[in-house]
Amino acid sequence: MADTTEMAPTRRKASPRASAASRAKEAQLEEQISKLQDDIKSIAATLGRLSNEKVSEVKDIAKNEARNLQRQGQHVVEDLQEKTEDLEKQLKDTIRERPLTAVASAIGIGFILALLSRH
Repeated sequence: MADTTEMAPTRRKASPRASAASRAKEAQLEEQISKLQDDIKSIAATLGRLSNEKVSEVKDIAKNEARNLQRQGQHVVEDLQEKTEDLEKQLKDTIRERPLTAVASAIGIGFILALLSRH
């Protein structure tokens, strides 16, 4: 029966040529890895710049939309104020033209509100 030393493959000593070739391949590999690292850093920097530009662009769009909404809101408020002023003027004119009708209407509305507030 063979023992383990007999079964193990025999290792050859590396020749000086093989060792130099191996070192050259390792140097090439290290150089390629270094280039890849530089490329990855460059890609990361480019992505960072692009994302900052997009964030800035989105902020500008949001600011413009906020200004537009504020203007639209101001127009709505102005329109409501005008309509309220018109209704107030119409109400005053009606009261001047028909004071008894206005007093009777006010009494009727007050009576209805009083009935509703009891329940």
